[in-house]
Amino acid sequence: MSERTHDLLVVGGGPAGAATAYWAATNGLDTIVVERKAFPREKTCGDGLTPRAVHQLAEMGLGGELDRYHRYDGLRAIAHGRTIEMAWPEHDVYPSHGYVVRRCDLDTFVVQRAVEAGAELHQSTEAVRPLEADGPGIAGALVVDRDTGIEHEVRARYVAVADGANSRFGRMLGTARNREFPMGMAIRGYFDSPLHDDPWIESSLDVRDRSGNAMPGYGWIFPVGNGTINVGVGLLSTFRDYRDVNTSHLFEEFARTLPDHWQIDPTRPVAPPTGGRLPMAGSIEPKAGENWLVVGDAAGSVNPFNGEGIDYAYETGRLAAGLFAEAKTSGNRVLARYPDLLQEEYGLYFKVARIFARVIGNPALIRELTRVGMRSRPLMEWALRIMANLMRDDERGAAEMAYRAIASTVRLLPDRMVNA
Repeated sequence: MSERTHDLLVVGGGPAGAATAYWAATNGLDTIVVERKAFPREKTCGDGLTPRAVHQLAEMGLGGELDRYHRYDGLRAIAHGRTIEMAWPEHDVYPSHGYVVRRCDLDTFVVQRAVEAGAELHQSTEAVRPLEADGPGIAGALVVDRDTGIEHEVRARYVAVADGANSRFGRMLGTARNREFPMGMAIRGYFDSPLHDDPWIESSLDVRDRSGNAMPGYGWIFPVGNGTINVGVGLLSTFRDYRDVNTSHLFEEFARTLPDHWQIDPTRPVAPPTGGRLPMAGSIEPKAGENWLVVGDAAGSVNPFNGEGIDYAYETGRLAAGLFAEAKTSGNRVLARYPDLLQEEYGLYFKVARIFARVIGNPALIRELTRVGMRSRPLMEWALRIMANLMRDDERGAAEMAYRAIASTVRLLPDRMVNA
């Protein structure tokens, strides 16, 4: 490992880290990435790429790579005995399709794209702690090669913290989750299915536990295109009894009650299911220091409406990389703009989503809302556009007008009322 001082050290090689590294290297920064695991590696995820994520990957020159994987056209929603199939809405920026790509594949080819752009990658290398600087900020990180146990210092002018939802490195810099914000919990597994190449991803809006009680969350079935489907359940911490939920039991019950058309054996997942928790709605603070920025899941950049984080990881990584490049020529003060730029881009939307998270924390209420929604295709299509954040700024369609009406009210609410 080089002893030189790099322009940028990226801690973590997942979606946020790889995007940060790619755009930083493209901007001419001497960039090094350290990833604690070796690629390819598994991650707990639904594996679904929304149109926003597909757009960011295409911007990185990976559109052709995506064509090797399963493309889907939209969402099939199922609840209360009804089914609605909804194509992704047309948009002037984002494509009207998505892909399902297992994270072991996705993260590998995206970080490789960063390497092709000029970034230096060190796998099985963990950032142990920040290095103290002579002045403000940090001087890089002490890292350890997990195969040999050998420690090195990686020195860099700037650091991007992209080590995921638990972000040990971020916590050492003083970041913490605002516990008044919602947190997601999810579990997923894979099953063999003859419908592995179905053109729709599927969402069950009427999830129940073993006793038949309605749960405030949703289940998903994402066809992977390789003979398997990704099956999972997601819940929010706004549910009063969420700490008492046995997610393994909930997953088993959901798999057992999957619609017959998937033709799975619920007792035989391809591998044991895995789960995790995700901070949401930008709940991690601070997001910027003297010479470091926090991106992706490490910053809580996950959409509470649908649990999607990959697109926001790519987007925040790209934003951070641009600021690092600007800071190199204009000074570190540029990085102080990062929280405001995030607030401008996502703040109001995430605030609306936090209220939604509070609403669906009531199982009886969400059951009635979904019952009403499933009787109206236009209403469900509006909801899809809003929840996937695919609204158009210049569009005066029903979904955009409904969202703006809600957002104009939410904008005036103090945070204490949103979090109550």
